[in-house]
Order: sequence, then structure tokens, then C-alpha cells
Amino acid sequence: MTPQERAEKSAKAMWSNDEASQWIGLHLEDTNEGTAIVSLDVEKHHCNGHGMCHGGIIFALADSAFAFACNSRNQATVAQNNAITYILPGQLGDHLTAKATEVSLSGRNGIYDVFIFNQSNQLIATFRGHSRAIKGQLFQE
Repeated sequence: MTPQERAEKSAKAMWSNDEASQWIGLHLEDTNEGTAIVSLDVEKHHCNGHGMCHGGIIFALADSAFAFACNSRNQATVAQNNAITYILPGQLGDHLTAKATEVSLSGRNGIYDVFIFNQSNQLIATFRGHSRAIKGQLFQE
């Protein structure tokens, strides 16, 4: 199995059980070894009292992209620590895209950067995730 095939099969297995991402309205656009792209069309129910996309929704978008990237090798992996910096607000009607990339993988620990852009390619937020591999796989190999 190639790394791309493993990443796609891992993502398919994760997505089938990921009720939260599906409920929020996220879309898994692409995945490869150590990378993932997840998107969201900002709707009214994603907006806060200021009329902009809720920060928790943007965090969830970034966290899901991070999760698909760090689980792309069919090794069960969870978040150890995550941090986000909001740069611009997401707006109602925006199409947000989170692009996750592996920065480092050493033993059971990984570091991933996620950049969230709107449809105009403006940077909305940056996210850094630290992962920890645990026992188990997403599918039987």
C-alpha cells in the first residue's frame, strides 16, 4: 500500500465515525501522508453574537484538519496540545479552508501547522497542534 493509499483509507475510516465534523458541516477535501485539507462554508448557525464565525468553529475546523493529517499513517493519534491565533474574522458566507502540514514527527510525538484561509486567500487563523500516537489503528492492515 502506498502512503497516499494509506492516508486515504485512514481518512475514510476516521470520517465514517467523525460525527462532530460532519455535524458542524466540515468537508474533507484532501489527505496525504502528514497532510490534510478540510473546508467549511460559514452559515448562520456558525456565527456568534457579533455576526462573525465563532472562534470555536474555526478551532474545530483546524483541529479536524490536524486530526486527519496526524492519523494519515494508520496509527491512532490524538491531540496532546493545540493553540490557535485568530488573525481575521470569518464572515457569514465565507468558504474557509484549513490546510494541515506535518512539521515534525519523532517517535510517538508530532507537530503540525494548520493555516486557515477564506475564499479570497486571506489568512484567517494559524493553529499549531502537538500529537501523541496511542495504541491502535484506524483499519486492519
